[in-house]
Amino acid sequence: MLPEEAERSLDDLTFELIREASMLAGRLNPTVQGGIGALVRSMNCYYSNLIEGHDTHPRDIDRALAQDFSAEPTKRALQLEAVAHIEVQRRIDEGGDPPDWPASGAYAQWLHRSFCARLPEELLWVENPDTAERLRVVPGELRRRGVAVGRHIPPDADELPRFMARFDQAYDPKRLNQVRQVQSVGAVHHRLLWIHPFLDGNGRVARLMSHALFKRVGIGSSLWSVSRGLARNAERYKALLQAADGPRRGDRDGRGNLTQAGLVAFCGFFLEACLDQVRYMTSVLEPQQLLRRIEIYTEDEARAGRLPKGAYPILREALLAGELSRGEAGRLSGYQERKGREVVSTLLKHGLLVATDASHKSAVRLGFPIDVVERWFPRLYPAGLASREQPGCPVIAH
Repeated sequence: MLPEEAERSLDDLTFELIREASMLAGRLNPTVQGGIGALVRSMNCYYSNLIEGHDTHPRDIDRALAQDFSAEPTKRALQLEAVAHIEVQRRIDEGGDPPDWPASGAYAQWLHRSFCARLPEELLWVENPDTAERLRVVPGELRRRGVAVGRHIPPDADELPRFMARFDQAYDPKRLNQVRQVQSVGAVHHRLLWIHPFLDGNGRVARLMSHALFKRVGIGSSLWSVSRGLARNAERYKALLQAADGPRRGDRDGRGNLTQAGLVAFCGFFLEACLDQVRYMTSVLEPQQLLRRIEIYTEDEARAGRLPKGAYPILREALLAGELSRGEAGRLSGYQERKGREVVSTLLKHGLLVATDASHKSAVRLGFPIDVVERWFPRLYPAGLASREQPGCPVIAH
């Protein structure tokens, strides 16, 4: 259930992840972090659902967050699924989740209940491929029957309380220091999927649990997510998960029934995926480079007549300061008061600035509309996807 201590390859990855994730958290103004966090939640939802075979276009996710749902039933159901995922992660990011330790049965049931309770009815049914029997998924309820997941046969339903009690015991934070807690996230992820406590939704629950665990151990934040890293290597992710289900490979392969070498390999892959995502977000959030991309974008848009001149100084100040008054923003445009207000109004209309509250005199902060994602945050989504209206067959690229 845990990699053995003093596993050098995992120790090195763990120390690197702790160091680099801690540095990432202090790079930006907290207000700007909040806006980017909302963008990352949408990205995390996209990749987590993609692993499950649900390809929901980023623009459809964006529309769903604005309560603009498709009239086409299947697309609308996937939009509602995306909103459910984002809302649960938002609660985690903002500290609105329960106080239970995330690697616990109680927290897993909260995640499943919170996610599934927001799903449309048509997504709460699964079908037995052998008998065509349709079964309803009850939010937060442990499954009441046996299942098969590929070649893996999870524990019988009657055994689930015992397995979940052992799950709570093995990952109790009082038994593990911070390094071991970070190392345990991959093992927790594997073990929950091995137990497969719910009829459906286990993958989403496991990835949200991983996100919550990293936040609780002090290195996770709304600025990065492991789901993008797992989706980029989906075949290897699933293959290593399956390999870690295997039996012990001899006397030197740990002391449990399952292979210790397989678990170490999966945990190493998991930490590498996390480190890859922290490094990716560190690179795209480097302030000077981000400012340069914003400047090039505003210059291009001004030449095309879609944005007024004088927009960049306002956006630059919003990135560096977090928020600013509308009067200050207008003055930064370089125009007289009336024209300055028009520039601010245009930036608000395009979503490049966002009001901090509903009043017309509120301060403004930087916005991150879907139209700028590819220019400001290159490779956040598969190449070209955020700029297309209709989803294609994405290639996951770094």
